[in-house]
Amino acid sequence: MFSRPLSHGARLAPLEVWHADELADHMDRAREHIRPWVGPTFVTDDVDGARATLTRYADRRARDAGGLFGIWRDDVLVGGVLFTTFDAAAGTCEVGCWTEPAAQGHGLVTRACTVLLDWALVTRGLHRAEWQCRADNERSAAVARRLGMTLEGVRREAWSFQGDRYDQQLWAVLAHEWRPGP
Repeated sequence: MFSRPLSHGARLAPLEVWHADELADHMDRAREHIRPWVGPTFVTDDVDGARATLTRYADRRARDAGGLFGIWRDDVLVGGVLFTTFDAAAGTCEVGCWTEPAAQGHGLVTRACTVLLDWALVTRGLHRAEWQCRADNERSAAVARRLGMTLEGVRREAWSFQGDRYDQQLWAVLAHEWRPGP
């Protein structure tokens, strides 16, 4: 299957239903780290939950409405990127990411998101790509900046986590602003 190198020892490839065991193992390493920053239905606790998440995204991909891609470093799943939404008719998508702590700081997410944005904005011809994150998620906002996105606004108290409300940033890049990756 397709696999795209990101850096020495790291690659990007579709994250599919047959990866459920790998995703469950990865979630054991990443769960508490990512829980505050991603949607609650994404964080799974076992292989069945991982399979359900992967099936949900496989269905989205089959409908041309999303997609899930893993980042492997030295053949171990350490994170991923995704089209949270993908609407070719409207010309828009939303890109997101997650990693376990050991994968941070190596540029893997920025490189992987560049691959997704190139495909969405150049190959597929979408007009707009968005990025949403909690306003206090500095690492996520830094990725959006590195991707050349513009902070368009803040949705006040739009993100709920463990009974508290957090502001959410909305970042975007338009196709004519996008600088394709190498």
